[in-house]
Amino acid sequence: MNGLPGSPRLDFASDNHAEAHPAVLAALAAAAPGPAPAYGGDRWTAAAEAGLRDLAGPAAVPLLVFNGTAANVLGLSVLLGPGDAIICAEQSHFAVDECGAVEAMLGRKLLTAPAPDGKLTPAAVEAVLERCADVRTPRPSTVALTQATELGTCYTLRELADLRELCDRRGLRVYLDGARLANAVARLGCTVADIARFADALSLGFTKNGALGADALLLMAPGIAVRAPYLRRQQGQLASKMRFLAAQVGALLDGGLWLDNARHANTMADRLAAQLAPLPGLRLAQRVESNAVFVELPRAATDFLRPRWAFHLLPTGPARLMTSHATARADVDGLAEEVRRSLR
Repeated sequence: MNGLPGSPRLDFASDNHAEAHPAVLAALAAAAPGPAPAYGGDRWTAAAEAGLRDLAGPAAVPLLVFNGTAANVLGLSVLLGPGDAIICAEQSHFAVDECGAVEAMLGRKLLTAPAPDGKLTPAAVEAVLERCADVRTPRPSTVALTQATELGTCYTLRELADLRELCDRRGLRVYLDGARLANAVARLGCTVADIARFADALSLGFTKNGALGADALLLMAPGIAVRAPYLRRQQGQLASKMRFLAAQVGALLDGGLWLDNARHANTMADRLAAQLAPLPGLRLAQRVESNAVFVELPRAATDFLRPRWAFHLLPTGPARLMTSHATARADVDGLAEEVRRSLR
């Protein structure tokens, strides 16, 4: 994964940095010639939506959007009522990495809860509910989860069931940010439907998994899809040339390529973690359950690696090393060897 002149040669900073999969580019080229109906009236969109229903279940209502933030804003807007607030993990994408999009565009407050491993627990949700018990505070109506989490961990199906049970009992909706849902499905050995049944709405990310730029929102709860097409239009996420979003999604759904890509990224993260874990002076800061490796590096090692390797250093200290569908074994082995050198 060669960078531009003057940039680090090998990139573990983000799966967003990876090139589009060749199959996606080929699908776009095939969809380009000639006219096609606009705003989703084309055969590519019909095929992509059918493929998404095959994954999530026949009751799912799929909507294609340009990116993950758009999916999150649209998905939450469908679930929220006037004055409602959202409970989420303190390091969730909604709260940290989307420039306050949910709060700015929807005018809804995010109520963050501690999640040391990235995962909300029923107890953490209950604690937020206890402190928001009267009209002086916003009314929590929706719990927003991320699967896989921002710390690379995955909710088990049992953990999702426990959260769903609590939310049903307390009258809360569930939204699931699935920007890396493919990685979670690959890790858990389950299906999208196994996870989707615990959510009222969820996103399924493709941009981080080989697409040029396309994500999907899946609406699962009965009755919530009525307003969604209008909200998508109002929020600027209805593509006029929808075939070019749909062609990307269709290419990744074809033959299970989306899952193959995620499995490869996870395998490369496992390979990297296995080589780093035994090294003296290093500590894996989180369990490796998707395509993210969080490792605490000595400052000298960080400085040694920076000129040649791109990675993200968290404000809290650990380095985040992300793999993708395009990460090669040689890339992983080369990084691990240079970490060894840096420690020497």
